Amino acid sequence: MTEQELLIDCLQRLNRVNIAYMLTGSMASNYWGIPRTTHDIDFVIQLRQSSIPTLLLAFDDSFFIQESAIESAFRPPYQFNAIDQRSALKVDFWMLREDPFEQTMFGRRLLVQLFGITAWMATAEDVILHKLFWNELNPSERQLTDAAGIVAVQENKLDQDYLRKWATQPSIHKRLDDLLAGCVPPKST
Repeated sequence: MTEQELLIDCLQRLNRVNIAYMLTGSMASNYWGIPRTTHDIDFVIQLRQSSIPTLLLAFDDSFFIQESAIESAFRPPYQFNAIDQRSALKVDFWMLREDPFEQTMFGRRLLVQLFGITAWMATAEDVILHKLFWNELNPSERQLTDAAGIVAVQENKLDQDYLRKWATQPSIHKRLDDLLAGCVPPKST
């Protein structure tokens, strides 16, 4: 199973059980920017504890997914994963937190067509910001390159006021200004 096939499979499962979600991470940056190979899929989900059995049932036939891991995701770090048993690829599920940026990001998600499937997708601006936030936590050329790719492809379509509003940390604001000015992050040697 390819990454694309796995993504389609996951989207179909989430759509079928009507759990609110948003595709984010590398797959979202591939949609808005310059595609690259990735080895996992990232979803933010809005899940009530009473919906855990529904999620488990949706993924239990082809995935290694643990109820205890889902239950633990209601506490930091608010994440669990499912391993596709056909391909060994990983699907990361991040719980929607009460954080104002995450709530705004989730509220702005867009319904798009992705490989012929209806999908809830993080906006280009929110993927850029998310990549910059993650880079602050764990510096990575990949995060910056993904963000730069989105800026390069989306150019004048981006809501720069929104981007600047949420780029609150000085270092993130500086990186954002550099990206919007066309400064691509340097490659590591």
